[in-house]
Amino acid sequence: MDRWGITIPFFDETLTESKALIAELPELGYTDAWSAEVSGTDGFVPLALAADWAPGLRLGSAIVPVSTRGPGLLAMSAATLADVAPGRFVLGIGASSPVIVERWNAGEFVKPYARTRDTLRFLRAALAGQKVTESYETFQVNGFRLERAPAVPPKIVLAALRPRMLRLAASEADGAITNWVSPQDVRKVRAELGPETELIARLFVVVSEDAGRVRELARRMLAAYLTVPVYAAFHDWLGRGDVLRPMHEAWAAGDRQAAVKAIPDEVVDDLIVHGDAATCRARIREYVASGLDTPVLAPLPGGDVPVAQAVRYLAPGLG
Repeated sequence: MDRWGITIPFFDETLTESKALIAELPELGYTDAWSAEVSGTDGFVPLALAADWAPGLRLGSAIVPVSTRGPGLLAMSAATLADVAPGRFVLGIGASSPVIVERWNAGEFVKPYARTRDTLRFLRAALAGQKVTESYETFQVNGFRLERAPAVPPKIVLAALRPRMLRLAASEADGAITNWVSPQDVRKVRAELGPETELIARLFVVVSEDAGRVRELARRMLAAYLTVPVYAAFHDWLGRGDVLRPMHEAWAAGDRQAAVKAIPDEVVDDLIVHGDAATCRARIREYVASGLDTPVLAPLPGGDVPVAQAVRYLAPGLG
């Protein structure tokens, strides 16, 4: 069966308010629920609740940063979720960004590739119940062992935007998570990842036939993300360096308004799924046909229908 995921909690509801709709997701045909962790809910609590509210769903974090928690705490959180939802929890980890790690969490964003690799290796050992004493390149662990290792260790997937991290995901993890891509971009990412490794991507969706309104809404989001250095480098690799240069120049000059306006319509249409519900579902299928295993929909407010209704309209069984 094709995987068809959704982001929880929903953008215009609190976690508690999302309970009834989360419980409805399996009936609607959704197979997965994936959390996020930026400055809203954390990455684990929504999944723990969804494990009870919707027992049929696979649950994943997309993603938990590797530098905002110590390795042992990250292992404990993952082990708890794996115990609550045995065989259904996927731990998604990633480097995150300097803003989230340093400005908001008083951490250090240093050697992001190595820190992600080292955390992956530590978690593999710790979640298998091993006692870990190891000097990794980016941290040391001395004598850590989980008090209760999970009976079924969770799969671990990596946030991966460019070749080096994609290759690490293919060689040592169970999958890769990418973000802000078009179906054509998926083909390029898949070529680096190889055919066998699961590829997951969050897809931002606005159910609306008012393309002008969608583009206005989306440009603000895109400017905030695509000016982050890791995403700027990613889209340069994907071939959007020239078309996004005016946005980057305006942003660097401190002119946020001009940066937002400089994003061309075609970039918005590439990276945001929009249109009526049938058009959106067809576009999501294009991603799958291009090599995406698990689309994780993130319906945005501001469309023609409330987010809860959009979740129902985007259900895979409808077309």
